Amino acid sequence: MPRKEQGWVTFQTSEEERKILEEFCQQSHRTKTEILRELVRGLNKYSSPPTTLPTEPGEEAETEITTKTSSEKKPLKVSSRNVLRGIVKRVTTGAVNTEVTLEIIHRVELTSMITRVSAEELELTEGTEAYAVIKSNDIVIARE
Repeated sequence: MPRKEQGWVTFQTSEEERKILEEFCQQSHRTKTEILRELVRGLNKYSSPPTTLPTEPGEEAETEITTKTSSEKKPLKVSSRNVLRGIVKRVTTGAVNTEVTLEIIHRVELTSMITRVSAEELELTEGTEAYAVIKSNDIVIARE
């Protein structure tokens, strides 16, 4: 099957453009594909400048987030090292809890149960950007 039918996009860049992209990828700890997907998704909506959150486990998270009490951006320090940027795909609100599903990369989703109040305070709606902050001492994988 030709690459175009699989969703591939190929384009040429200057050496300077390529260097800028590679440096940005290195600084943000993300792949070229992740960066380009984010840029394409942001074409039809107003978005803030990209942050430098890692997408690889074990990498240190550094970002700036606007707090509700201030219009200035302040650094958010998080002890968790697994911070993944995503887009809210589904929000299912219950009486007490809300189930929130983020698409981290194309067809990779994470679902979390949070309180209804937290979901309301975070203003989580489909299509908005959010972060999965994963703190776990143990992940078990099993087979029958």
